[in-house]
Amino acid sequence: MTHAIDRLAATIAERKSADADSSWTAKLLSKGADKCAEKFGEESIEAIIACAKDDRENLTYEAADVIYHLGVMLAARDITLSEVMDELDRRAGVSGIAEKASRG
Repeated sequence: MTHAIDRLAATIAERKSADADSSWTAKLLSKGADKCAEKFGEESIEAIIACAKDDRENLTYEAADVIYHLGVMLAARDITLSEVMDELDRRAGVSGIAEKASRG
């Protein structure tokens, strides 16, 4: 079974080489990593506002936007979602306090 995150990662990777006039992902990527990061930040703030307002429906919608824009931002720096998942796997079972301390 393919998960939504896997489909998203594949779509973002595929759209990196698409025409910016036909793909929102390609258009964002064509503007550079800084613009992709800015858009990720905007979407994150919208999710924070939805959370603060206890707006479950909008928070769900905005969280999906955050995940998508995170994928685009990572793609702009040639980091795959798979690499991020590997890092999460590496941290599994490690206390957040201990993991943060290990980064010195």
